[in-house]
Amino acid sequence: MSGRLSGATRLPDGVWVRGRGLREAPPGGETPEYGLYLGGPRLRARHEPALTWPHDWVLWRDGLLPSDWTTTAEKLLDLHEKAAAGQAVELACHGGLGRTGTAMACLATLSGLSSREAVRWARTHYRSRAVEVPWQRRYVTWFAAHTRSR
Repeated sequence: MSGRLSGATRLPDGVWVRGRGLREAPPGGETPEYGLYLGGPRLRARHEPALTWPHDWVLWRDGLLPSDWTTTAEKLLDLHEKAAAGQAVELACHGGLGRTGTAMACLATLSGLSSREAVRWARTHYRSRAVEVPWQRRYVTWFAAHTRSR
């Protein structure tokens, strides 16, 4: 596999990650080698049967923040590591905007962007409505500080 899925976004560090909304039809082409899905039990129950590739879920309810910030950060770092190694990875929530946009902004901070620059990057390069609410910007700020202190 090429490491780049149809519809993937190139992060500032050159790594490719496909972000999407699970409510959308899956893009054509290859399936992911790994996926990280952001949602609650209902979203998981609705979409789990279709996710036939290796994947993880983190509890992150719509409009809110991840229930476990540290575990979510570890899962995002793992996804980035897989993508950097050439695996085709996918990141998704229900709509692909708030939670997925926030996660994409977090990943953008790994290239050295500040949290503010990363949110702006996500809105320019991923989706214009990414990172929908102020508390999601707070998570990007926390993620950037948390991962830089490692």
